[in-house]
Amino acid sequence: MIVGVPREGFPGERRVALVPAALANLSKIGLEVIVESGAGVEAGYPDADYAAKGAKIVSDRAEIFRSADIIVQVLSPGANDKTGDADLAQFRRDQIVIGFFRPMNSVDVLKNLADRGVTSFSVELIPRTTRAQSMDALSSMATVAGYKAVLIAADIVPKFFPMLTTAAGTITPARVLILGVGVAGLQAIATARRLGAVVSAYDLRPVVKEQVQSLGARFVELPIEAQNAQDARGYATAQDESFYKRQRELLGKVIAENDVVITTAVIPGKKAPILVTKEMVAGMAPRSVIIDLAAERGGNCELTQPGEKITVDKDIAIVGWFNLASTVPYHASQMYARNLSTFLALLVKDGKLNLNLKDDILRDTLVTHGGEIVNARLRELFQLPALAAKEETPK
Repeated sequence: MIVGVPREGFPGERRVALVPAALANLSKIGLEVIVESGAGVEAGYPDADYAAKGAKIVSDRAEIFRSADIIVQVLSPGANDKTGDADLAQFRRDQIVIGFFRPMNSVDVLKNLADRGVTSFSVELIPRTTRAQSMDALSSMATVAGYKAVLIAADIVPKFFPMLTTAAGTITPARVLILGVGVAGLQAIATARRLGAVVSAYDLRPVVKEQVQSLGARFVELPIEAQNAQDARGYATAQDESFYKRQRELLGKVIAENDVVITTAVIPGKKAPILVTKEMVAGMAPRSVIIDLAAERGGNCELTQPGEKITVDKDIAIVGWFNLASTVPYHASQMYARNLSTFLALLVKDGKLNLNLKDDILRDTLVTHGGEIVNARLRELFQLPALAAKEETPK
């Protein structure tokens, strides 16, 4: 079987789905790799490095789609809302496509994939289990985003992060608050602590308190309790508006005490909850900074402009940039390639497709197959009737 690596089409996307170091493992399971010329250049991986590892370099993008049995991408149609339709038109029946699809918000794209007979796997749906950790691309990219969010904040805020003792006196450290302690939040805590900031963090899930403290940060506890705060996959669950209202009232004072606020709270498939109101922003010190990692989902800050950096009263900066993982493309691509190559080793045995739907990882990530949207979770979300059970495992 042939794995095709096309150049990413989303404007400004610098990552690549596979890096040269991943090719040896793919060869061991009987896969050949073809790479569109220049696919890895923006991430720091020139064509020569792929060729040295046995890949065939192809200059004609259309040939990648014609020749490959499996297409691997970072942003597939759905997640790529700029040029994804052009790729969608080139997919063919029974071709396998693996990438980020943003499946919960892309029903029309998924129906189109199904109509074309494409077998698609959405990496966002990798289950959060110990066995699937090495394939968890969503966590990998969240790690990069959490790291980069702190660097952006450190660059903008007009203060040192660490405490410094100098001939000119002692410099007090910056204070950083992380709202939402998932993978991105934990990485943000770790990075801010390494830079020397005084870090605190809040999450509606009290079970993360120990993780926060293990990284040297203070866990902010509010006198309010969420109902069913965490789902089976470990994600925070949506709460009713009365909870968020009370939460905002209690968080206002905490936010005002910090120089930097990094928000990471997202609910899969839903609009991000508002955690920071305009009144809270007004209560912050001049030249404070908010980095809103939930901007693509509408933002955790009421004033966030998705995709933009804005400055409001008192020169407070609010950053709602998307796709921060793409700004660290070398290592983001390396991590993603490891996720994909491990997933491919599960999907392919001795050079042949092994679509075993008794395997929870394959079953949960499979979105379209055989002309249908087959993912049970998505069918329920889109209010599609349940599919009849099949006796045989699809091949």
